[in-house]
Amino acid sequence: MNTINIILADDHVLVRDGIKSLLEDDKSIRVIDEASNGKETLEVIATRKPDLLVVDIRMPEMNGIEVVKQLKNRWPEIKALVLSMHDSEEYVVQSIQAGADGYLLKGSSKEEFLKALHTVADGGKYFTGDVSSIIINNFVDGKPKKETTSSSSSLKDDFNLTKRESQILTHVLKGLSNKEIAEELKISKRTAEVHRFNLMKKLDVKNQIELANKARNYGLV
Repeated sequence: MNTINIILADDHVLVRDGIKSLLEDDKSIRVIDEASNGKETLEVIATRKPDLLVVDIRMPEMNGIEVVKQLKNRWPEIKALVLSMHDSEEYVVQSIQAGADGYLLKGSSKEEFLKALHTVADGGKYFTGDVSSIIINNFVDGKPKKETTSSSSSLKDDFNLTKRESQILTHVLKGLSNKEIAEELKISKRTAEVHRFNLMKKLDVKNQIELANKARNYGLV
């Protein structure tokens, strides 16, 4: 039996470690490398040339759907399995349109995960039962029945930014201080500070550089 060489791409170390633990007993599968963001994923793929990429959707630098799209454009022979916590229609449809060979939810069992890996590695398609109805409702003969929004536009909805927070974000990225933002939006300086704090918390960033990078990567501006 040929060994299936895999690259894991997820921005959470615990998730990657958990996946590797699940695969320990299957000697036909070997994790040859890992990546924690989209850009790094493509760099690792270019160097290691795996048989299969297991990729999360929500990642820094470049989201998983865009990674799959670029993967299929550059190395169409490499298989891609999206492993996500999201079962939304948009994510599933966009992943398929990008060229994903499978879509599995992170809550799936070990048995289903292994089945998905082997199915995809063998040239098949694997979509967990929870998303099968989405595929049926959206695709006819492999073609989408309706246009979907871009991956970045759907991802940005995940952060649930309010209209005011979006306004604050725009001004923050322009380099305005809390005082300047307050004057621009006719609000108190304290209110501007609270909105900035909430933005940092929702986007899970520690400073303005990280905030700017994440905002651009996820199409928030």
